[in-house]
Amino acid sequence: MFDLEPIIFELSNGIRVVYQKKEAFVAHLGVMIFAGSRFEQPEEEGLAHFIEHCIFKGTKKRKAFDIFTDLDSVGGELNAYTNKEEICVHASFRKAHFSIASELLADIIQNASFPEEEIQKEKEVVLDEIISYMDSPVERIFDDFEAKLFKKNSLGYNTLGTKKSVKSFTRKNLKDYLKRYFTPANMVISFVGGISVDELRKTLEADFGSYRGEGKAPEAHPLNKIKTFKNRAKKSNFQTHTIIGGVAPSYHNEDRRAMTLLTNVLGGPALNSRLTLSVREKHGYAYNIEANYTTYTDIGFWSVYMGTDKKYLEKALKLIYSEFDLIRNKKLTEKELSQAKEQLKGHIALSLDSNLELMFSLAKSIMIHNKVDSVKEIYDQIDTINADEVHAIAHKYFGADHLSELIYEF
Repeated sequence: MFDLEPIIFELSNGIRVVYQKKEAFVAHLGVMIFAGSRFEQPEEEGLAHFIEHCIFKGTKKRKAFDIFTDLDSVGGELNAYTNKEEICVHASFRKAHFSIASELLADIIQNASFPEEEIQKEKEVVLDEIISYMDSPVERIFDDFEAKLFKKNSLGYNTLGTKKSVKSFTRKNLKDYLKRYFTPANMVISFVGGISVDELRKTLEADFGSYRGEGKAPEAHPLNKIKTFKNRAKKSNFQTHTIIGGVAPSYHNEDRRAMTLLTNVLGGPALNSRLTLSVREKHGYAYNIEANYTTYTDIGFWSVYMGTDKKYLEKALKLIYSEFDLIRNKKLTEKELSQAKEQLKGHIALSLDSNLELMFSLAKSIMIHNKVDSVKEIYDQIDTINADEVHAIAHKYFGADHLSELIYEF
């Protein structure tokens, strides 16, 4: 079995680096910054995501065209994403071109110039992205649910922002946000590929080691008391869309392991999850039904999503709530628990089969926990979960008074 044996070190300026050697033709390098949308001020909604777009639009020595072609010209790929807690700029490339990728990412992170004409063009791109997103109820309902769950808190902000907020952004807003959060203490560099650690260390030190950010660790806005809700909204869709869920353990809460297993049993990616077997396979009420669990540093939330024909909505809802009652009132048998553990271990193994996803996972582990658990340690932690623990989690988070519901009808 492949195990994780990453080497973790710091550059001279304090940027943490996590390195996992994998003998592969393609390598992956990412810079993850603890600077996601939840750290925006009220007037900045969408600014972190807008920075992700504009950071590629020029540096002190490169124009946007050069940024996009330097790696593309050797068959590599440059990309980025933004979520609630981090921005990540990353590259995939043949390992022979590592030095090109490292210098390019370092230049983008350290020297983004945000030309005015590029900012105006990118506003139109993001505004079009917002329109496209509004046309996708499957995406929109997740964000609307989170906005209602974390009402009046930046954790409920839409990562894309609003048309009004995006139109208001200035070059100064972008520069100020970078100055505030793009600092070595908030950064993790992650590499998965087949070069030596000595070459990695030397190259990253040369490209990133002189960076001196002036910011500090971002502070999350205090969360208000979470209030449950049940809302139905008319939308011009071709089917109904439903999310049911509530708060859940954070990254740092020991309950997260049992919660992950429980969510997997309820509606994980496998075809034998309880909701899939009941709602889809037995009754044919929905094509897509799934359970998800999202963790943040101080809180998390779980949800069940379903898309179904309007004529089946009430029947499907009844089945879903029946499964909640069952999982809350009846413990998993030893056989069910054993099978659930093996299934979860298998999903973890599959996730490690993608070197790109492994690169992201390593960066996140260092950012949140400042360490990386081995596969054996992760499996051992799963093995310690018992039926009583899972039952307690079900009672704590799946009770009727903890459930919220959002439905898009037509």
